[in-house]
Amino acid sequence: MKEYKYTINGNKYNVTIGDIEENIAHVEVNGVPYTVEMEKAPAAPKKVVRPVVAAAAPAAAAAPEPAKVSRPAGGGGKSGIKSPLPGVILQIKVNVGDEVKRGQVLMVLEAMKMENNIPSDRDGKVVAINVSKGDSILEGTDLIVIE
Repeated sequence: MKEYKYTINGNKYNVTIGDIEENIAHVEVNGVPYTVEMEKAPAAPKKVVRPVVAAAAPAAAAAPEPAKVSRPAGGGGKSGIKSPLPGVILQIKVNVGDEVKRGQVLMVLEAMKMENNIPSDRDGKVVAINVSKGDSILEGTDLIVIE
């Protein structure tokens, strides 16, 4: 038996849920018994997490996306730092325009109840930050672009 107290539009209700047999529940509301026929429980909806892209500076937004070319970490041009795991952004430790060194922590990502430092894979200048603190992201999401 489970008991709940609700206030709806200023009215207080004491609800007791008794036996549940298949799709029939025996419920008591403020001492009045009811037999409630429930619809079949819908399948739990899957939680969909989509990458969130924050609005970038107009100059960065106008620039075309770099071609998907595999290149070594030290070789010129722009390079996006990708999320190694799905999770939530806890901290962003750099700003657009900052000079960063290889191995410097750029942000902190919470994944599976653990904090993960996201380091820079190269020396360079931060030209775009594509996420905000609190964003839920997927694995492979471009987090920061370094030139």
